[in-house]
Amino acid sequence: MSPVPRRFDLIVFDWDGTLFDSTGLIVQCIQGACRDLDLPVPDDQRAAYVIGLGLHDALQHVVPGLPAERYPELGRRYRHHYFAKQHELVLFPGTLDMLQALKARNHWLAVATGKSRAGLDEALAHSSLHAMFDATRTADETASKPHPRMLMELMAEFGAAPERTLMIGDTTHDLQLAANAGTASLGVSYGAHEPDAFHALGPLAVLHSTAELQDWLLEHA
Repeated sequence: MSPVPRRFDLIVFDWDGTLFDSTGLIVQCIQGACRDLDLPVPDDQRAAYVIGLGLHDALQHVVPGLPAERYPELGRRYRHHYFAKQHELVLFPGTLDMLQALKARNHWLAVATGKSRAGLDEALAHSSLHAMFDATRTADETASKPHPRMLMELMAEFGAAPERTLMIGDTTHDLQLAANAGTASLGVSYGAHEPDAFHALGPLAVLHSTAELQDWLLEHA
């Protein structure tokens, strides 16, 4: 049997909630930061909704109307809680095997995340995944999702056409990013957002585990 022709040259992953099992911790850290400053504490759904956005945009959503000069203080409290616990985070089971299988097929692999550059670099070092990715973009060095700049920069770096690029994420922010950049997308249901909201954004599929995601990619990507 002849091999299936490769459909995508560049495969771009979100980080939190897609590769890294961090949704619950991020929600707790947002809530803890709000408690520290005697601000209204968002419920789990509201806190989870902002995962994938840059930190400033996320905090503006969960605590709207806060005086502008207080958002940096709220961000510092969030980072305090997150850095105290981030060593407990792990990759979703099967993630490394999936990435290795894609590398063996000579796809370019990249990350587009709402994390900061320092936060992503630390997470990559903690998970020993630096060698897996050919490029990364973070919200503090380009535009936050769902602005298409992250994907546009990654496509330009590799000379990849939109129709040869695939974005994978666990939030509507990721899928809207793909739509805004003119690329295909996949949704995963095990992260921050309820997958019922994905279908309006036209993903090629919604997968329910890393194993399902790997199977889809090896068959269709």
